[in-house]
Amino acid sequence: MTDRTAHLQAVLDQVAGRRVLCVGDAMLDLFVYGAVDRISPEGPIPILTVERQETMPGGAANVVRNLAALGAETCFVSLAGGDEAGRSLTRLIGKHDSVESHLLVDHKRQTTVKERYVAGGQQLLRADRENVHAVSGVLAEDLMERAVAEVETTGALILSDYGKGVLTPDICRALIEKATLAGKPVIVDPKGDDYERYRGATVVTPNRKELALATRMPVGTTEEIAAAANHLLDHYDLTAVLVTRSDEGMSLFVRGEPPAHEPANVKKVYDVSGAGDTVVALMGAVLAVGESLSTAMALANVAAGIVVGKPGTAIAETREIRDSFSGTLDRIAHGKLEDLDGALTQVADWRERGYSIGFTNGCFDLLHPGHVSLLTQAKERCDRLILGLNSDASIRRLKGETRPVNSVEARAAVLAGLASVDLLVVFDEDTPINLISAVKPDVLVKGADYTVETVVGSEVVLAYGGKVHLAELEDGFSTTKTIEKMKA
Repeated sequence: MTDRTAHLQAVLDQVAGRRVLCVGDAMLDLFVYGAVDRISPEGPIPILTVERQETMPGGAANVVRNLAALGAETCFVSLAGGDEAGRSLTRLIGKHDSVESHLLVDHKRQTTVKERYVAGGQQLLRADRENVHAVSGVLAEDLMERAVAEVETTGALILSDYGKGVLTPDICRALIEKATLAGKPVIVDPKGDDYERYRGATVVTPNRKELALATRMPVGTTEEIAAAANHLLDHYDLTAVLVTRSDEGMSLFVRGEPPAHEPANVKKVYDVSGAGDTVVALMGAVLAVGESLSTAMALANVAAGIVVGKPGTAIAETREIRDSFSGTLDRIAHGKLEDLDGALTQVADWRERGYSIGFTNGCFDLLHPGHVSLLTQAKERCDRLILGLNSDASIRRLKGETRPVNSVEARAAVLAGLASVDLLVVFDEDTPINLISAVKPDVLVKGADYTVETVVGSEVVLAYGGKVHLAELEDGFSTTKTIEKMKA
């Protein structure tokens, strides 16, 4: 582990319990997933057969979700309409014990809902339901008073502006002035071209398109991005500008310092929804610890890379960020290793694409021809094969303190190199029954030294119509026999 990685991991540990104030536009994100098999006879449009839907907090509320995933304490001040979407949003935010929510109700406002229709891993359509107007009157005074009162107790202030009317110029100026006097960093996810309302903030985080809109300057090259960012620094008394550049990573421009850059840290891009929320959440949490802008950018960059690899409005958890930075197990597993949540996300993607899912499991301590034959036969029964791999602790409980011979890192590296294995999931229990129940494979494969009745998980798989296949064994091969030969 490098000194930089050790430092970043230490910072992540310090984030837990830090208090962050987030003020901005809350909304509800609805994802409708299905399959497209035909074109409508009524017009040249695809017909989506709906299979499931998911509802989650979006906008500033997704910033709060990300902060909760980091273990931070959050005070959230925002608005919702007096409608069912607003009540759903209130319930979803209320599930996080670490969030103190001031979600005021505006009965004249329709809660913003972004409804996305997805098939085959691609968005087909987004439909927005909203009526945008600036908060005013008694409600604006109440919102401002609540937010200003919380500034002193927080480590950082995040302004998540989606242009829906919460962050009026007066509210922005009042909050930034209060935070500056209190010595608190202010992180802004900006909207539109009126950056006067963000004057004096610590850092704004536009993407390339937003930077061009705000400055009316070209942003095609690194030099042009630097010129536009410096324009914002000079004109709006900002300390820093963090420009997110999609597959080119992030660039940080701090007044009086050389530019800093972080290359993109992305294994795969599934959905970019909410990635900007993750960036400002990490920036706020890390600056609340008292760390540097460059450290905050490094962690935000890794977290954003995690989020875009997930479907929907996703979050990055502390464990995932730590694993990405330590990276040993994941790197040597060639991107095939996932935890349970990651595996379920991948399985959902595969099912949307019409792939059948197979599953087998084992210790695979010393890989031999019998193992290879089993995995080859398993892959022949499905389109995508998931391998459940016993953790080191699990193997020690099953086979004694002298096992495994090879660590989980070594075993995962070897197995991931096999074309027959599409995904690896390490489990710590004695059996993979919980993993099988969650994944719900179409076919469960074990060696013919078992019977269907004795295969762990067979009852579960057969109950929902799946199949259990017993693979032919290669005689004369086993890890135990190999170890005995070595001892001899």
